[in-house]
Amino acid sequence: MIQPANFADLTDLTDLQTLQRAIAADPDHWRPLVFTNGCFDLLHAGHVRYLAAARSLGKSLVVGLNSDRSVANLKPAAPGFPPRPIVPQDQRAEVLLALKAVDAIVIFDEPTATRTIEALKPDIYVKGGDYCVETLPESPAVLAGGGRIELVQIEVPSSTSGIVQRILAARPLE
Repeated sequence: MIQPANFADLTDLTDLQTLQRAIAADPDHWRPLVFTNGCFDLLHAGHVRYLAAARSLGKSLVVGLNSDRSVANLKPAAPGFPPRPIVPQDQRAEVLLALKAVDAIVIFDEPTATRTIEALKPDIYVKGGDYCVETLPESPAVLAGGGRIELVQIEVPSSTSGIVQRILAARPLE
């Protein structure tokens, strides 16, 4: 019987300091390094296509994943809706790491990925086309580190909030 991978074995792909050392030790493997970030609460086709597009811009893709606390602060529970995140951070990280496009995950607690960007100095920072470079809070850190910003067009307009709304609107058969 094949044993599933143990998430504890994947911690070298989620620890910022370990990742920094790996990049410094083998920059040809990692650079140009692409970085993106988000909650990735309920993974859907829009996420998968977005991450594949981001990965295509460089040699590696590191995803900054909002921690459970960060998600709860960014997306406070609305009346009649479940508290966010729906999926705990370790499970969200495990699912993202299973994607071919993703090389590493860094979970961060802050509302923005600025500190993580300052530590990793990505060559390319990617966000969805629904963002604007001028209003991205991470833009100054990316540019200060010598990186560039790419906005990727959203192919599948879907969102976790939209999925939850559709689930809550469903009526049982009578």
